Amino acid sequence: MDLSATISSEIESKDRIILEIPSSAEADLSFVQLVESARRQAKLQGKTLTLSSPVGERILKVLERAGFVEAFTAEDAKFWLHKEVTA
Repeated sequence: MDLSATISSEIESKDRIILEIPSSAEADLSFVQLVESARRQAKLQGKTLTLSSPVGERILKVLERAGFVEAFTAEDAKFWLHKEVTA
């Protein structure tokens, strides 16, 4: 089963899904898009998808290069970086 199918299966069977991404993990834009899609899918179904810890430097660089970080909402920063953003 591929990662997308595994995450979809978890979303279907659980109300709260926690993804564990090692801090040393390497990823590309397609991985970030997969996680964002899963996050939206969970939210639409009234479920919660979270990361077990903030993303590591390598994934953060992908987020930055793709323009995600500069467009982060407070919810995005909390999800990806585990940061509380106050205005």
